[in-house]
Amino acid sequence: MQKNGEHRQQVADKIIVALDVGSEAEAYALVKLLSPPLSYYKVGMKLFTICGPRIITRLKKLGAKIFLDLKFHDIPHTVASAAGIITSYGVDMFNIHLGGGGEMACAAVEAARETADRKGLPWPLVIGVTVLTSLDAQTLRETGIERSLDRHVVGLAALGLESGLDGVVASSQEAPAIRARCGEDFRIVTPGIRPSWSARDDQERVLTPRQALDAGADYLVIGRPIIKHPSPEKAIEKILAEMYK
Repeated sequence: MQKNGEHRQQVADKIIVALDVGSEAEAYALVKLLSPPLSYYKVGMKLFTICGPRIITRLKKLGAKIFLDLKFHDIPHTVASAAGIITSYGVDMFNIHLGGGGEMACAAVEAARETADRKGLPWPLVIGVTVLTSLDAQTLRETGIERSLDRHVVGLAALGLESGLDGVVASSQEAPAIRARCGEDFRIVTPGIRPSWSARDDQERVLTPRQALDAGADYLVIGRPIIKHPSPEKAIEKILAEMYK
């Protein structure tokens, strides 16, 4: 029988804290404050643009696992080059945008794995972005996409699976359909998670942490409810209590 502490840690390992802060010092302080019980952190465009690649190596020295959220979207050769470079920094997960197509996705996976093998590193998880959680059906139509939001997300997830990706970034509202189409081993990373006590902010397709887990999400990306809370530690405890029910 599994001990409660072990189960609680497994739940904590599903949280990825979005380090959407304005300086390396703020990111460093949050990682030191929240680890343990947390271990996974997202470095997005804002922090990466401010700090550059050094933020990855410095946070890794604290024992953090890093999800690099830059949503690579370019010609296959360029994305492959970026994937290889990022892998050499030891990221644990990074993403590409599935709007770039299957050839681009395949190139990213191949470059990441080749670089990891050459440098003796673990393969990073290569995850495909489907539709941002701030978008809705009307926004898709503005960009010329006529199929329903659900069908579009699942179609992109299937493309990612066929291209060798490890999983996708998608709203937890689409997670059950993705799981049915892509199988149990395909990772689903869900942003836009909002605990029951927090504001929705600019997110459209959101669920609570417990709802997201029940829907089949593997990882929950949570930013503002934690980093903007007066006590990030207390926010984590409230979120874990909500997830652990």
